Amino acid sequence: MTSTQHPADQHPADRHDIIRVEGANENNLKNVSVDLPKRRLTVFTGVSGSGKSSLVFGTIAAESQRMINETYSSFVQGFMPSLARPDVDSLDGLTTAIIVDQERMGANSRSTVGTATDANAMLRILFSRLGQPYVGSPNAFSFNIPSSQTSGTRTTSTGTTTVVENETYLGGMCPRCEGMGRVNDIDLSQLFDDSKSLLDGALTIPGYTVDGWMVRIFTASGFFDPAKPIRDFTEAERNDFLYKDPVKVKIDSINMTYEGLVPKIQKSMLSKDVDALQPHIRAFVERAVTFTLCPECGGTRLNAGARSSKINGISIADACAMQISDLAEWAAAIVDPSVAPLMANLRRLLDSFVTIGLGYLSLDRPSGTLSGGEAQRTKMIRHLGSSLTDVTYVFDEPTVGLHPHDIQRMNELLLQLRDKGNTVLVVEHKPEAIAIADHIVDLGPGAGTAGGEIVFEGTLEGLRASGTLTGRHLDDRAHLKSAVRASTGALGVRGATSHNLQNVDVDVPLGVLVVVTGVAGSGKSSLIHGSVATREGVVAIDQGAIRGSRRSNPATYTGLLDPIRTAFAKANGVKPALFSANSEGACPACNGNGLIFTDLGPMATVSTVCEECEGRRFQASVLEYRLGGKNISEVLTMPVSEAERFFAAGDAKLPAAHAILDRLVDVGLGYLTLGQPLTTLSGGERQRLKLATQMGDKGWIYVLDEPTTGLHLADVENLLGLLDRLVDSGKSVIVIEHHQAVMAHADWIIDLGPGAGHDGGRIVFEGTPADLVAARSTLTGQHLAEYVGG
Repeated sequence: MTSTQHPADQHPADRHDIIRVEGANENNLKNVSVDLPKRRLTVFTGVSGSGKSSLVFGTIAAESQRMINETYSSFVQGFMPSLARPDVDSLDGLTTAIIVDQERMGANSRSTVGTATDANAMLRILFSRLGQPYVGSPNAFSFNIPSSQTSGTRTTSTGTTTVVENETYLGGMCPRCEGMGRVNDIDLSQLFDDSKSLLDGALTIPGYTVDGWMVRIFTASGFFDPAKPIRDFTEAERNDFLYKDPVKVKIDSINMTYEGLVPKIQKSMLSKDVDALQPHIRAFVERAVTFTLCPECGGTRLNAGARSSKINGISIADACAMQISDLAEWAAAIVDPSVAPLMANLRRLLDSFVTIGLGYLSLDRPSGTLSGGEAQRTKMIRHLGSSLTDVTYVFDEPTVGLHPHDIQRMNELLLQLRDKGNTVLVVEHKPEAIAIADHIVDLGPGAGTAGGEIVFEGTLEGLRASGTLTGRHLDDRAHLKSAVRASTGALGVRGATSHNLQNVDVDVPLGVLVVVTGVAGSGKSSLIHGSVATREGVVAIDQGAIRGSRRSNPATYTGLLDPIRTAFAKANGVKPALFSANSEGACPACNGNGLIFTDLGPMATVSTVCEECEGRRFQASVLEYRLGGKNISEVLTMPVSEAERFFAAGDAKLPAAHAILDRLVDVGLGYLTLGQPLTTLSGGERQRLKLATQMGDKGWIYVLDEPTTGLHLADVENLLGLLDRLVDSGKSVIVIEHHQAVMAHADWIIDLGPGAGHDGGRIVFEGTPADLVAARSTLTGQHLAEYVGG
């Protein structure tokens, strides 16, 4: 519409220029109403827990997906996840929503970057057409399809029968590792001491004592001399001892089944879920089982036939192992009219990886090993070349895991999506990403119950002048410290070669705050998690998701509920189990959920507050027991900050609980309620909850992986204070980080690079932040100098 055109002159179809939200109350939102411009880039800001995700993901995107699902038949909907209608009065002007979030990609061991993005599928077709020698159809190059041979009678749906004899179906799966690339072998040295005999206690397996039946079967089997050291067994005796198939033997007139030690251990211990084993048996299994590259396929997952076919001297296994930026160059050199459309799509896909800053990955990288930021950018790739317009793209902190150098490139990609006529909604904290917004929505003023309101709508300049928490901190710049701490020692790393590291030698100072930085893919995580985090006394806090159902909450996850239940039981002379909503104290009507869930088949599952306990989750008789004047339900509805004061003094004084609550307040989670389901927490809240929990571990070196993820500008200062307190208490803190405020606050910086993938993996700077700024010799130094100068 032009400035002179009256709305009445518009075509009716051109009047739907906004997404209108009215009366949103999802999670902590307080009757929020907002109009969002279509075909523009809108950034949502606010402190963690202020309601950004509840508005963008829980309301707008959720309703869009639910309405799309309803266009399918009830039969089809029965196979789809049921989505409840968000708590909102009305939503108008919605378009199809595509959510690109930070959820880790499935950790299925058969899923790789190539299979997740269809790059593998294109390569399989390419090699089946141009590969020499010819091996077979695309299936012959798939590590998920085994070769098979069949004989018999084939009957079609029309009743026609055909006799099939030795019909072969070629797949690419390596038969030894079944397409996994790795084989698990049992370390025999962990099963027995071969210098001893069985009667002298050679077996070192839990439960295998000399006088027990487990060992008696071996000593009385008659297959070998139990008094002879195992190292002296003949080859036949050793084979009978370790690998013999099940056979009936008579021991003390009792018929029993004898089988070799290895299959016996595999059936009794290794076939079970490791997490379900008793601690001492789990420790044994973790020692005894080693995972190694498959000796037959060399970790490529493919059989010899698939590996033998090549194009320009490169097999499909070689192509998948290449860094994607190199693979793009190889693909660009293949010019054959018969596969021209295929190559155009493959080149576009590979170029998208490079454009988005993931050119350092390889297609054979297991998708479960990608970080949250890498996973989000990988999902984004499929949308970059899309012809769709008038779609709503929803992003959750797309700059997570990006070096300042890479954020500009991400901004360009977001603007590219917008310029194609799409609505782009972004939840963000980084000032560089907020700066490109056409429209900004700031939520707050605080977090949890203190948030859930829109405190500002408008432009960047308007936000700066608004006086909101975000507006006041938008131009914050950390300063270089006038003096840095002196190290108390060093942790030496020598010859590190994990992933792309190039024989790295480095001394990590102890007793100080060390920041490890560098562009995405430069080798930071490979260095720290591969060579430091595994050492004794190190507490590593990564970005792995918290596992928890809707029954899990901060009180159960942190272990806080255990001392509280014990204190309630002691004060009232009853069992602790009564004070668990998952045990004897649970309301029988809702089984301790507080909600009744009604499954309506293909329709959305409906949840209603339990009428018997009124959402309190406990039996009425349990709520009569009190501690410090409050019952267990009232305690679980307390915010952390209130609970900290409650358990600090008086009748409810409980040092064990207070210590945990103190750490939760320390990491800025004072506004959470103790019983809030983990499923409702934002990404930033979950990470800080994990940090607070593991701060209680007995370690003297803390490794944190991007702790500013999900943190508002105002909260970064609190995080720096927390890191200082850890160091001042005698701990060593190592932080993998991109945020310039954390770099500026460091005592020592280790910068990796100069690029990503095989262009990185080297130490390009070691020293103080001031020296890095003065030198400006690396990308990090240049950006940090610009940051502190601003």
